[in-house]
Amino acid sequence: MDEKVKILLFEDNPGDAGLIEEMLEEFADFRCELKTVEILNEGLSLLKENPFDIILSDLGLPDSYGIDTFLEIHSRNSRIPIIILTGMNDEKIGIEAVKKGAQDYLVKGQVDSRLLKRSIQYSIERKKAEERVQNLANIVESSNDAIVTRSLDGFITSWNLGAEQIYGYPAEEVLGKPATILIPCALGNETQKLIEMVKQGEKIHQYETSRLRKDGKIIDVSMTLSPVFDISGELIAVSVIARDITESKKAEEKLQKSEERYRIVTEQTGQLVYEYDIEEDKIYWAGATEKVTGYTQEELLSTGLKLWLNNVHPDDQRLVCDQKINDCDKSIKNTESKQNFHLEYRFRRKDGTYIHIEDHGVYLQKGNYLTNKVLGIMKDITERKKAEYALKKIEEVRKKEIHHRIKNNLQVISSLLDLQAEKFAGSDIYDTSKVLAAFRDSQNRVISMALIHEELYGSKEVSILNFATYLQKLTEELFRCYNVGASGAKMILEIEEAIFFDMDTAVPLGMIVNELVSNSLKHAFPGGKNGEIKIKLFREESGESEDCETEDSNEARKNKSYILTVSDNGIGIPESINLEDFDTLGIQLVTILVDQLDGELDLNRDSGTEFVIKITVADNK
Repeated sequence: MDEKVKILLFEDNPGDAGLIEEMLEEFADFRCELKTVEILNEGLSLLKENPFDIILSDLGLPDSYGIDTFLEIHSRNSRIPIIILTGMNDEKIGIEAVKKGAQDYLVKGQVDSRLLKRSIQYSIERKKAEERVQNLANIVESSNDAIVTRSLDGFITSWNLGAEQIYGYPAEEVLGKPATILIPCALGNETQKLIEMVKQGEKIHQYETSRLRKDGKIIDVSMTLSPVFDISGELIAVSVIARDITESKKAEEKLQKSEERYRIVTEQTGQLVYEYDIEEDKIYWAGATEKVTGYTQEELLSTGLKLWLNNVHPDDQRLVCDQKINDCDKSIKNTESKQNFHLEYRFRRKDGTYIHIEDHGVYLQKGNYLTNKVLGIMKDITERKKAEYALKKIEEVRKKEIHHRIKNNLQVISSLLDLQAEKFAGSDIYDTSKVLAAFRDSQNRVISMALIHEELYGSKEVSILNFATYLQKLTEELFRCYNVGASGAKMILEIEEAIFFDMDTAVPLGMIVNELVSNSLKHAFPGGKNGEIKIKLFREESGESEDCETEDSNEARKNKSYILTVSDNGIGIPESINLEDFDTLGIQLVTILVDQLDGELDLNRDSGTEFVIKITVADNK
């Protein structure tokens, strides 16, 4: 032991006390401080005033004798380990003292220095271990979570008060009973599968499922399953810790759906998705929370609007208050007021630095008369603000060109959101799943354009990009967004190298690919069916003679024709549906964009679904 051990010795025989002291002094590595008392009451008084690590006690003292000596010391100092010193004839009493709580007993005359040192060290460590076990037992018993142990053959072997509160059964009614009394019939052998996973060494942490209470009510629980081993390391049981999450399930499901739909998009683009519950004054977050704000999701979860406003730059607080609070009140009182907003303001991160935030949201109404939620997206636009400031110093021509591009793309985004909003404008009651799906589709369309800017940024060219590289990244994003990795669907790209398009062609063509591939991922392979999605892009042969020098042929050489094919071998589109009959925004958008490019669009149904688009563009290379 590195620290000095403080020892209190009850011994009225000076010779025995001196012998104990000599044995303790034999070891240089065993640092101790020994205090000796001859009568019981003196030692008890000393224990009240001074801390000791261990007590050595003879059983025969002038004012106490036998087992009563130990019991008196132990009853007043139960947390200090006690070693009994007995004579040859008192060994039975020593054994009895150990049964009643002593850590060890040593027989005088048979003790050497090594045995004494080892007994002291082991007694201290055993006492600490006992306290840890007792503390753990107290935690288990007082926990609000249900902590249950079930044997490998399926019977309940332990049951704490938390389990009684959650499931409604007192311990005497369930101990020894099969654990299946807690499992709804619809779940079948779910628990047995989990037990088998634990046997195989797998970790089951925060597994959400349903359980059956004594009163017949089915509740939602979050469970953690852990193996229980015996002293030889053999698995003998499984511990199940369950928390009742019934009350919070609805809010968590909303948050989970939002996070699942937007997680990939928001993390890749550095965005936050939030839902502000006006009635509860709580904000729920998903996305790149810590990256943008410096706060973890746990720190920001369920914070009210005013707490968020406290971190808004003082010069911007009036703007944010007028928009988020006053306009929200208008929406509550007047259904004719605007239902969406767009803000840019400065926000103080956890480290104290300010960043620029873009906050774009929509007010959601409860029924058709009361606004009760705000759903929005925030993004750190600090770098964009810096770029905007830097652009002011660039020559006027360059500034106008970049401004024109940004304006056009923002207009495209705005138009897409307007088209998407029209789908829900006539409905008094919104289907949340459809609204969230629409948001994801809109996000994918924005990503298709964002990737174009990313390619341009990394390119030496300022106005054209390599479309083959762009399509590779776009399809990878789409596959990650729709979680296709778990299914059998795969992507095949057959694209000519060195195909370069300018912004006016790349943006609409990229959005066409986004819509058609998204449509295949969502509808072509129901139930995780295996299949292929294929994208082909190649130049169309012009067929012009090389020695033809007419004006028309020279003009033709300035333009190139390309054929884009997006196909899948999925379930296909019924023959009864024509291109002009589609009422989905995605296909309608495809036809609009093809017309914008002055292209041709054909639909083939020979094997699955195949869209063929032919366009003619100016030669950029």
